[in-house]
Amino acid sequence: MKPALSALAAVAILGACSPPQDQKTEAAPSALPPGPETQVTTVSPADLPPALVALVQQTVPGMTVAEVERKEREDRVYYDVEGTRPDGSEVELDIQQIGDRFEVVEIQRDVAFGDMPAAAQTAARAATGAFAPERIIESAQTDGSVIYELFAPGQPAEPAMEVRVRNGKAEVLTERWPH
Repeated sequence: MKPALSALAAVAILGACSPPQDQKTEAAPSALPPGPETQVTTVSPADLPPALVALVQQTVPGMTVAEVERKEREDRVYYDVEGTRPDGSEVELDIQQIGDRFEVVEIQRDVAFGDMPAAAQTAARAATGAFAPERIIESAQTDGSVIYELFAPGQPAEPAMEVRVRNGKAEVLTERWPH
């Protein structure tokens, strides 16, 4: 094959393998500012306060707790309680401790990009620095909104983008969601 034809064939093959334009794959730097410093401690499920265990079972009846992390940041204390529902699906509860009481602030699960509402997908694709997320966490909030945390490839520590959906409208957040 002549060099010019070889180059053309290579370009055609690469083009056929590339994702569609609306699925950008470069890992963009986070559009969000870095999150606050967080102190993380692993807690045995057997060591959870009874009031927290009761709240977990009230929120997700029959949940089997697999892992718990206690997180302290900005004078707030959270428990990330991970486990499975009776049907085997994974779930995580983010529970804030306020004094001696506990409050569920988020119910989380991993989802695919296509599982996000159309408005959230459109907002994420249109955002400056859009990327194909490696992981997405859906966080149902107690105020009725849902936060989608999109993690850029190779950046598993913090979401690079967060999209809030409330009353059917989506917006890309410019500041980290507090929980």
